[in-house]
Amino acid sequence: MREYKMRRGEHLEDRVPDMEAFVEEYFGSITGTEEHNGSDLFVVDEPDNPVFERVVAGTVSYGSKKDKLALHIDERPAEEVIAEGHVDAAEDAVSKKNNFLEEATGRDAKARRDSLKRDVEDDADAPDNV
Repeated sequence: MREYKMRRGEHLEDRVPDMEAFVEEYFGSITGTEEHNGSDLFVVDEPDNPVFERVVAGTVSYGSKKDKLALHIDERPAEEVIAEGHVDAAEDAVSKKNNFLEEATGRDAKARRDSLKRDVEDDADAPDNV
């Protein structure tokens, strides 16, 4: 499960006031919920796009800190999707995921990658608590 930060000065609930409808708009009908870090996330067991096998998405609350967007997508193997003739769906899957994340967080793919790199660097610089 990957968690995504919001753009500086913005809050997830302002950008996505109805997370359930937002997840359904991008991925399909919600079939249940799943707990992650104390928050209930929405599960789509049969996503609209045939590339996706299962999607788990929603808001992770951290009390005094800003909420984060959590997203996990199980994807089918590319060879299998292409063999079934869903080449367009494979291209659409990448766009759908990136558009979902950008609309929710206000950050494009490059900004999300840069942030992820900084988080990894910060972890590497932290002293070990031995």
